[in-house]
Amino acid sequence: MNKLRWETPNDLRSLLSEIVSWKSITLSEGERQFPMKLQAKLQDLDYFQEFPEHLSLHDADLRRKFLTALYKHPEATETICLISHFDTVNTEEYGDFEPLATQPEELTKVLLERQDELPEDVLKDLESGEYLFGRGTMDMKIGLVLHMRLIEKASIEKWPINLLLVTVPDEEVNSSGMRCAVPTLLDLQEEHGLTYKLFLNSESVFTQKPKRHEHYIYSGTIGKILPAALFYGRETHAGEPLSGMTSPYIASFLTQEMEWNDTFQETFFGETTPLPVTLQQKDLRLEYSTQTPYRSMALYNIFLMERSASEVFNLFEYVANEAARKCNEDYNKVCQKNKVDPIGQVNVIRYKDLLEHATKKFGDEYVSSVKADVQFHEEWDEREKSLRITDKLMIQCQELAPAIIILFAPPFYPAVNSTGNNLIDTCTDFVTRKASEKYNLSIKLIHYFNGLCDLSYVNYAGSSEGWTAFEENTPVWADSYTIPFEGMHKLNAPVLNIGPFGKDAHKRTERLHIKNAFEEIPEILEDMIHMVSKQ
Repeated sequence: MNKLRWETPNDLRSLLSEIVSWKSITLSEGERQFPMKLQAKLQDLDYFQEFPEHLSLHDADLRRKFLTALYKHPEATETICLISHFDTVNTEEYGDFEPLATQPEELTKVLLERQDELPEDVLKDLESGEYLFGRGTMDMKIGLVLHMRLIEKASIEKWPINLLLVTVPDEEVNSSGMRCAVPTLLDLQEEHGLTYKLFLNSESVFTQKPKRHEHYIYSGTIGKILPAALFYGRETHAGEPLSGMTSPYIASFLTQEMEWNDTFQETFFGETTPLPVTLQQKDLRLEYSTQTPYRSMALYNIFLMERSASEVFNLFEYVANEAARKCNEDYNKVCQKNKVDPIGQVNVIRYKDLLEHATKKFGDEYVSSVKADVQFHEEWDEREKSLRITDKLMIQCQELAPAIIILFAPPFYPAVNSTGNNLIDTCTDFVTRKASEKYNLSIKLIHYFNGLCDLSYVNYAGSSEGWTAFEENTPVWADSYTIPFEGMHKLNAPVLNIGPFGKDAHKRTERLHIKNAFEEIPEILEDMIHMVSKQ
């Protein structure tokens, strides 16, 4: 039997350090280069030298690619899909440590010499020698490393089940990689006669509460959606304030209604979504002026469990109408006190209705040109483009002002949950028992992973009515942002997230628990897959 390259804890630690050193910040050139380097690494395996067609790069967007690596047993159809992402967030917060941010061994040593700069809990972990520091160690190149180990070992030992490794870019921003991967998963399913049995992610464990060292596995992942609003008032000179209405004035009412509004919270299996917050609020003008601001925007973060996009949008509309009512009441009191006539009443308008109004007024060609002009600005992200399209349409439809135009902005992460599925229940029972018996490790089941992940784009269980409001009210839909809902619906297999313990994702103190990552979880994953292959 061929010798395994990635078998021992030291092997895995060296592999992780190498892969972390391939800097791959989202939207960087390093992210574009990463899958080519990974392909070259996997090509060294005997299996992919014998079956090179099972190792492929596929186009994502913005000249980025994702990689698939299939180990196929000649007599098996059942397949476990191993999902990971290889992009990371930026490293600028490391300051003068930044050159070492993707050099885990060196960074961990240097931090030992700079202990006075670290919080007490971080220092304790550092001095224990139990953690490896660095960007991407936890989130989530360790997951990819664990999957590479499984592919290698399965191919050498001829495991009687298929494994399909899928690793993608862009999970940290728009999940473009995973959204692009869905059609490929369906193509590979048909080409190789695969039956997807399980979608297994290995995102690292996130603490549920600060400074709590508890290990979890997840039978689902929380969803996220971004309701947005364009506030359109009436311009005036600052010396004549009651001749117009400022957009920040209108915005203040909706933001007060949205911020920490527990109407948007959901509770299932004893778990509750975080409260909504404002992610961004700003004036759309690009310069200072004594003309009052009359166009502003806001983005609101909503987490999901069971609600569909359409249900959230209906609730958002209700809250926006309540904000408009309070705004109008307050405004009318000001007008009565100053003995002036109101300029109008604030109305709530769905983007879909604004689009229909503008199309009827100017025609399809004009609306298409507005969208094309905005899409031309590559420096704008999908959120900015969404608001700018809405703004450009509203500028030509000022008869609708003052108004709150409500819409969605990307990204949208549907919630997914497989609790109650027979295979998932069997797997969670197996993992928790095995961890306890073999490693004296207590692992608890959490029903929704509290850090967003790409499992949102497999096994979509909602109805088409559930996503209609998203398609109709997202200005960049079908141009620069899409979600393959129908394809996701066809990927009919349960989801599970099992990863090693880590801390401080997206912080300069990001770190990975060494023993758990390189000794415990690799064996637990392997044992679980052997168990699944016999089901």
